[in-house]
Amino acid sequence: MKVFYSDKYIFPLPDHHRFPLEKYRLLREQLISENILSEVELIESKPAEKEQILLAHTPEYYTSFEKGTIDKSMIRMLGFPWSYELHLRSLASVGGAIRSAEEAMLNGVAGNLAGGTHHAFADHSEGYCVYNDFAVVSKFLLTNDSGKRIVIIDLDVHQGNGTAAILAGNENVFILDMFGKKNYPFKKISATIDVALDDGMEDDEYLEKLKINLAKIFRHDPSIVLYLAGVDGLKEDTLGRLSLTKEGLLERDRIIFSECRKKNISVSIGLGGGYSKPISHTVDAYCGTYKAAKEILA
Repeated sequence: MKVFYSDKYIFPLPDHHRFPLEKYRLLREQLISENILSEVELIESKPAEKEQILLAHTPEYYTSFEKGTIDKSMIRMLGFPWSYELHLRSLASVGGAIRSAEEAMLNGVAGNLAGGTHHAFADHSEGYCVYNDFAVVSKFLLTNDSGKRIVIIDLDVHQGNGTAAILAGNENVFILDMFGKKNYPFKKISATIDVALDDGMEDDEYLEKLKINLAKIFRHDPSIVLYLAGVDGLKEDTLGRLSLTKEGLLERDRIIFSECRKKNISVSIGLGGGYSKPISHTVDAYCGTYKAAKEILA
């Protein structure tokens, strides 16, 4: 199983910033130490090309972010200070998502130890997201084979407003988005199937909703699933507002991967959110996703 990583691209953050940048490195190290992945299965991502980013983003936005001329109000919406290192890291994250999707189409499953940047719009950044990885990947796959049908399963606890906006009206892309009803972003943008979750929801109710809506989205008969495997629904997460357990998230992953295997659908995995304290809860849950993928798909 090939898995791509970009944690060697780091960018400066102010002291005590709430975004846990170290989680990506910690995840890669723990996947190796727990023998879930071997060193040879991990491949360093190459930055996406400008032309690839422009499949989903405007030239004006790309140039302003690359050169640091982006409007200060947009930087406030992003939540990160601008730096050229952030631009490079964002390109590498999207590059890993593209490579993961290509590999999944060839061999059934692959992953990217980054991504889930579903709040980025075509012309602006929001919510820690600079370039929208799954929107770029979807456009990339369709450009190379217009007959593909893509399903995005977005299980980050925050609604994927940017992805829904960029891909709206695309007849070959279908999005299942399960998100916190009262959580960020406060202006939601409808996807193919929207499942709004109440604060404090626990495993059993969550998994039942997943099973029902998974059956609905798979009626579109996709050739590939882009799975945004966010773990910010954990009860320990500082931004999630749900009450899911690691065991519940592991069962979530097993349900999705088992259905994909049964239907012979390729799967490309992206991380999505995770902001627990301590961050080890987040990393453990991410590891669970890859453990389930190796058991069921690899």
